Amino acid sequence: MEKELKIAVIGQGYVGLPLALAFAQHFPVVGFDIKQSRVAELQRGIDLTKEVDESQLNVSILTYNNSGGVKGYKPSTSISDIADANVYIITVPTPINQFNAPDLTPLKSSSKLVGTVLKQGDIVIYESTVYPGCTEEECIPVLEKTSKLVFNRDFYAGYSPERINPGDKVNTLETIVKVTSGSTPEVADYIDDLYRTIIKAGTHKAPSLKIAEAAKVIENAQRDVNISFVNELALIFDRLGIDTQDVLEAAGTKFNFLKYKPGLVGGHCISVDPYYLAHKAIQVGYYPDVILSGRRVNDEIPVFIASKVVKLMIQKGIDVSRSRVLLLGFAFKENCPDTRNTKVAKIYEELVSYGIEVDVYDPWVNLEEVREEYGIEVMTTEDELKEHRFLRTDHRYGVMPSPYNAVLLMTAHKEFNDLDVRSFINEPGIVYDAKAILNRSIVDSRL
Repeated sequence: MEKELKIAVIGQGYVGLPLALAFAQHFPVVGFDIKQSRVAELQRGIDLTKEVDESQLNVSILTYNNSGGVKGYKPSTSISDIADANVYIITVPTPINQFNAPDLTPLKSSSKLVGTVLKQGDIVIYESTVYPGCTEEECIPVLEKTSKLVFNRDFYAGYSPERINPGDKVNTLETIVKVTSGSTPEVADYIDDLYRTIIKAGTHKAPSLKIAEAAKVIENAQRDVNISFVNELALIFDRLGIDTQDVLEAAGTKFNFLKYKPGLVGGHCISVDPYYLAHKAIQVGYYPDVILSGRRVNDEIPVFIASKVVKLMIQKGIDVSRSRVLLLGFAFKENCPDTRNTKVAKIYEELVSYGIEVDVYDPWVNLEEVREEYGIEVMTTEDELKEHRFLRTDHRYGVMPSPYNAVLLMTAHKEFNDLDVRSFINEPGIVYDAKAILNRSIVDSRL
């Protein structure tokens, strides 16, 4: 079977690329993506997401080329390269729109694309996070309409939700238990066996696609609700004038206390997936108060941080409208270039709305991606940081020396551990620590 099987992984981002390379150790795999620049990078052996070992990427590409496509990995934007596959795995994004409703455009587009090459006996597996029932209600009809084939007679489907944790080199694809499911008992067994070839931690075969979908979406909804609780505590304790971290440290001495920390909730999963579950709940007549209230609390935090810093500046007599602020970190999590749905962008916007000049430094992110997605210029090297450190450009005053009036640590990148944050400050200035990792003696306030 290994010689006959050919896999096409649709989407070569944080989820699709590690998956494709894992399967490429056993089967011929084509990693398909519509973004030409991304595929061009992969063809050169470059992964800007930093999720895979680039030496492994290069070896997999060479293996494919030297074996004549018997095994290995081929990145491609050509539909003809996936036309002879018999297992299609879809790993495209599932974002929300401006109304916090599911945006299924990438999912439906990729389903339509696969439908154009779908053949008798093929299997389509979805890994994108969706609400329970989405695969069968939204995706399968697209496959049937495009391919003119009949579901569960001519082709089959599965759902195996991704559990990628960007930037985590310990809990990787192979070391996390994989939930699998199939549209028939036989297909479920086949898909489960397929994933067992790459998942060292083992698999869990769910009874149905809908159950597998539900399992995935509640994983992130649970974390969102738990984080919203400690974020709400942070809002309360700030008004009481006590340190949230001190309270959590004291409470954490109890054996069954769950040790969550307050923070910015961004990224592609935790801040998005609860809306998918809420959407489906409302469709079936139930309003999910807990889930949506958690979302509201977590979405308050960027505004809270920005306003807190402004208040602290005013208390120290700083002219806010002529002030400079440095944000350390733009990625949504530490030691990772992922800026998807980062809440640092909201803090940036809030500070700018006060007339503050804001600089951002993050050595991990891709400058072009941040510029394209958010319209924000980010310093990515220490040289840039040093250059801007004491230099201000103001349309009223021209170029003039001016250190920062406030430094906000947003992301706990390892590069920031030894940074002399206070040296960037024009005293009296503000240091705000959103991650609670800096020495408390130099911090004015923290989340």
